[in-house]
Amino acid sequence: MASFWEKISVNGAEMDMYASVPSSSAGFSAPYPAVLVAQHATGVDEFIQDICDRLAAEGYAAVAPNLYHRHSEEAIAASANGGPRPSPGALLSDPDIVADINAAMDWLLNHDAVQSDRIGVTGFCMGGRVAWLAAASNPNFKAVVPYYGGNLMTTWGAGQTPPFDLADDINCPMLFHFGEIDANPSQDDMQKLDAELSRLGKDHTFHTYPDADHAFMNPAGGRYNEAAAVASWPRTLEFFAQHLNG
Repeated sequence: MASFWEKISVNGAEMDMYASVPSSSAGFSAPYPAVLVAQHATGVDEFIQDICDRLAAEGYAAVAPNLYHRHSEEAIAASANGGPRPSPGALLSDPDIVADINAAMDWLLNHDAVQSDRIGVTGFCMGGRVAWLAAASNPNFKAVVPYYGGNLMTTWGAGQTPPFDLADDINCPMLFHFGEIDANPSQDDMQKLDAELSRLGKDHTFHTYPDADHAFMNPAGGRYNEAAAVASWPRTLEFFAQHLNG
């Protein structure tokens, strides 16, 4: 496995993107299926990089674009000074998110080491929302796995349509992981999402993990739930294997 940072252009701006690719010594050879990993609220940090590395160890080219690239200085300053970190909804705008995701997708589609017809997306926390929005906005995704993605019924920034209302544009299978005691998305939210996807005839599978809260996958966070993390990750890998590996 090899990991590195790329710089890609988004509407004339420069965006950093973490990338991790499989190792030939582990028996993998290019071109690889790929997974875009949407960051959580604290950015493309050690947790998100580790997710990319874990996917690369399974044979996927994984990339995580820095969606804060337009406002990273403000976000870093708030964190470094011990103050409250601005909420993702205050930093990000849905049209910008879509532009960033599309730029990362274009990079994958045009890379010789990537199988352009086998690209999925996953995301954690705000990244779960981004993953839903990505699947609804870019038809090249073949599978989507949101982890506890909240705020799906609201717009961010200049967005005009909540991701929830874009569900009909999602045309790839979905696997969604929920924490039982999470408030956003709550179990009521899960039922609304399930009902809408069922109404639209969308291929989806939902899993709820007992006693798990938001951010249950992150070992560095205060809400890490080992049982939920251990149960959900193999399901994610099996799902990607089914839909990206054929």
